[in-house]
Amino acid sequence: MNKNVLFGLLGILLVFSSCKSKESAYKLAYEKAKAQETTDVQVNAPMQVTPVETTSVESDYEAAPVRQEQVAVVSVSGDLKPYSVVCGSFSLQANAQNLKEYLLGEGYAAGIVKNVQKNMFRVIIGSYDTKPEAAKAREAFKIKYPSRADFQGSWILLNK
Repeated sequence: MNKNVLFGLLGILLVFSSCKSKESAYKLAYEKAKAQETTDVQVNAPMQVTPVETTSVESDYEAAPVRQEQVAVVSVSGDLKPYSVVCGSFSLQANAQNLKEYLLGEGYAAGIVKNVQKNMFRVIIGSYDTKPEAAKAREAFKIKYPSRADFQGSWILLNK
């Protein structure tokens, strides 16, 4: 019995003494954060600016690579012009439709054409009369979505 009382008192003593957080630990963390805050203050020092030379070199859009395919219209608003910018290719029409809906929401005149020989659905962001127009649209599209690797692989389609 005496041992039980002794162990009980020892247990209570441990509960009340060991689980308590030390005030010094909080104080140390506070002082460390305060010191870091004062070193993170930015000084508004004059910046040295190096002028950038800009040239108005028009990209050679006429040299943009083009793939020739014979495609059939699946769902395109308006007429399919000779040049189109393809941003996605799918074997399932449902996947192509999902991307088309997303692009319509983004403000593009998106559509779907099908390469019957390869049984692939191509999602286009627009259709153009000339190759330079299509190349400019493709570059603007790639610039708008720099973090989308799938859109960075967009290409120009010439309908046979």
